[in-house]
Amino acid sequence: MTDAVRVRGEAAEVSRAEAQAVMAMLRDEQRRSRLADVVAAVDEGRVEGDDAAALGELLELGLQTGRLRSIYGPEGEQAALTLFRRLPQGRALSRSTSELNTALEALGGRTLDRVSVHSVGPGEYGVTISAEGVELALRLGPNGARISTIGT
Repeated sequence: MTDAVRVRGEAAEVSRAEAQAVMAMLRDEQRRSRLADVVAAVDEGRVEGDDAAALGELLELGLQTGRLRSIYGPEGEQAALTLFRRLPQGRALSRSTSELNTALEALGGRTLDRVSVHSVGPGEYGVTISAEGVELALRLGPNGARISTIGT
């Protein structure tokens, strides 16, 4: 079970409105019920467990597509992003970025020899960085940034 995340202010307004908007478009009763649970949790001021995961999915999609910014403006988007970073999906992205930064520190002070970028698949890219005998292969994509390999 995940820790409870407080939801208030503009983040609560955007979350509630977005969940209700998506709920109105859904025909699948199970998915509608899941979003109704999210709305109820947002109205209580906190989400956790399955509700936090569902809200994270909803906000992630809205942020990726630009829908939140277009409907709720930059302030609504920023409120949603701040909330997303506290939800399980956002925390996972932060962890992967932190791990990547730790690995990149191995290149500190070294002369850069080569950098290359290649497409791995839809929305997924590989980046290889070589510096004085150290090579890092990174993956950047929808699931975050992560180390693929570290070599010498």
